[in-house]
Amino acid sequence: MTINVNDTILSIITQDEKLKDILFELGFKEITKPGMLQTVGRFMTLKAGSSMRKIDLNKIKERLEALGHQIEGV
Repeated sequence: MTINVNDTILSIITQDEKLKDILFELGFKEITKPGMLQTVGRFMTLKAGSSMRKIDLNKIKERLEALGHQIEGV
């Protein structure tokens, strides 16, 4: 699966539900709260979320690539 860092969190998780747990482990703690994915996740991009949460985008890229995903836009 190809993931662009400018895609919304919701669209990324919609493509692969397992990514919700991976993103949670990486620091996106809010995505497990009821309603957050359907509200904030609709407009928050992976890049913006990593910046807001102060999560190194390269760390996210490395973790997702290790799982076989191709990352674009970094």
